[in-house]
Amino acid sequence: MEITKRFATASRALAKLHEAVTKEQLSEMERDGLIQRFEFCFEIMWKCGKDYLRDAEGLDVASPKAVIRALRDVKVFSDEETVLALKMVDARNLTAYTYDEELAIKLAGQIPEYEQFMQLWYRRMTE
Repeated sequence: MEITKRFATASRALAKLHEAVTKEQLSEMERDGLIQRFEFCFEIMWKCGKDYLRDAEGLDVASPKAVIRALRDVKVFSDEETVLALKMVDARNLTAYTYDEELAIKLAGQIPEYEQFMQLWYRRMTE
């Protein structure tokens, strides 16, 4: 996917995630939708990071964790932000392969922080 299209897709996905994050009192189905929006946003964001590293920095990085570490190396992320982003990888992996009610509740509580960070991540790569 061309980088401008990927970033446009990311912008739309982040707007949808923000819409879900700001909704008061989620039903169980809405919470599950919030988690799916998080999963999709994370997927598109790490791929945007991969494209950014290739185009802006000349780096070829292939996996989500490697992209996150490389974004730290080129000063897009601080050390603390890198830790948060790596936690997002783990959360996304857990939700993508298993469904656990307790995990879903915990993750839904973390998504507002993740959403704010992904908005910042997006802005830094598009400025």
